[in-house]
Amino acid sequence: GSLVVNYPFDDDEQGIAIYSKSPDDAVFQQLALSYSKENTQMYQGSPCKDMYPTEYFPHGITNGAQWYNVPGGMQDWNYLNTNCFEVTIELGCVKYPKAEELPKYWEQNRRSLLQFMKQV
Repeated sequence: GSLVVNYPFDDDEQGIAIYSKSPDDAVFQQLALSYSKENTQMYQGSPCKDMYPTEYFPHGITNGAQWYNVPGGMQDWNYLNTNCFEVTIELGCVKYPKAEELPKYWEQNRRSLLQFMKQV
């Protein structure tokens, strides 16, 4: 897990971790930022220091392929084949949080979710 919003494209022609800009890159960045700005820890860009000390996401967002290459990913497929604008929201450094921690996740992401919905 991590704490970041990633957006298309998730892969590139070379199959390496490099920025892979979609034709709607500016829109995807706006959508991703609308979410991350409302989550202070995410927006700071270094959410999982203990687990990934060198990982940094400026303003809590990243192009999927720049982070790591995912050939055939769902958000790219939806974008290319159905014109659906999809982002992937990673909600925390711990992939499987304990049930008693879920209210904390809600509080950290409630405003982000509302802001994200306003983008419609």
